Amino acid sequence: MHELPVEMTVNGRTYRAVVEPRLTLADFLREKCGLTGTHLGCEHGACGACTVLVDGDAVRSCLIFAVQAEDTDVTTVEGIAGPDGELSPVQAALKECHGLQCGFCTPGFVTSITALLRENPKPTDEEIREGLSGNFCRCTGYQGIVNAVHRAAEMT
Repeated sequence: MHELPVEMTVNGRTYRAVVEPRLTLADFLREKCGLTGTHLGCEHGACGACTVLVDGDAVRSCLIFAVQAEDTDVTTVEGIAGPDGELSPVQAALKECHGLQCGFCTPGFVTSITALLRENPKPTDEEIREGLSGNFCRCTGYQGIVNAVHRAAEMT
């Protein structure tokens, strides 16, 4: 299989690589960029652990190829925190409201909640549950996550 050049901005930095066309964006981020915060769970787009922002939209990075992200602006969980490493309102709210446990699903929730609050700054419980329905967590009862979304909305 022939390889193709790909270039994209990830967390404000330009990354270039020559990749196989079948390399997923998730694998590109982890292997070529060294950004391992994007987790791979099901690799079928169902669990949401690999969610990143592509041009501001929440995208399952296991479902698109790196070459499809050519010339886009990608934000991973590593790019959500402030420039000095301070927690974003979403991250701080998840911590404060006990919306985290083992942490495996957390990067996907952080990016998904960030996108949700950009689109809907004051969501209802129902809108939060609908907006995060593609993110699975096996450790929490989800109420802490819902509470964290409300808290993050207050903080922004």
